[in-house]
Amino acid sequence: MRCVIARYPFDLTKGGVLDSMKGVTPEPVTGESVTIGRRRYPVKQVGEVVTRQDRRDFTGGEVTRAMTRLGFTCHPAPGAEPAPSAPVVTPVETASALLGGTVITPQDS
Repeated sequence: MRCVIARYPFDLTKGGVLDSMKGVTPEPVTGESVTIGRRRYPVKQVGEVVTRQDRRDFTGGEVTRAMTRLGFTCHPAPGAEPAPSAPVVTPVETASALLGGTVITPQDS
C-alpha cells in the first residue's frame, strides 16, 4: 500500500511492517499505540522504525492512518475518552445567575 508520511511516499505492506518490528522492544505507551503481533507499540516508535525518519518529522495521526489501512489495530491515547458533558446553560441563565437569580438545569425542567 502506498502512503505518505512526513511528505515522503512509502510502499508499506503488512508483512514488511511485521518484519521491521520483529525484535524491537516496545517502549512504554503514553499516547496513541498500535498492536503489531502480540505487542503494543507507540505509533511514533513504529513510524520511526518503518520510515527510518526522526519522530519529529511526522505526526502520530499519519502513522495511525497507515497502520489502520494495513489492518493493524490502533488504540487512542490512555485517558483520551471524552469527559462526560456538563449540563448546558444558556447565556440568559448565566446572566440570571450572575444577577442573583437561580439557574434552571436540565434536570430541573
